[in-house]
Amino acid sequence: MIMPLESLINYSGNAYELCAAIATRAYQLAVLRTPEVEKNNGKVVSMATQEILDKTIGYKLITA
Repeated sequence: MIMPLESLINYSGNAYELCAAIATRAYQLAVLRTPEVEKNNGKVVSMATQEILDKTIGYKLITA
């Protein structure tokens, strides 16, 4: 899977929030080990980045 570099460069939101969302989603994908993860050779970070930047999944920052 090719990393969406152009989308990362043009991202106008909070970079910390984006990084935290990608890390959390990558962890979820690593634990689940779905067929999509296996098809992508276990590259969960690139999958998580693609899903979040394409808005396939959403995220919300929860503050205490």
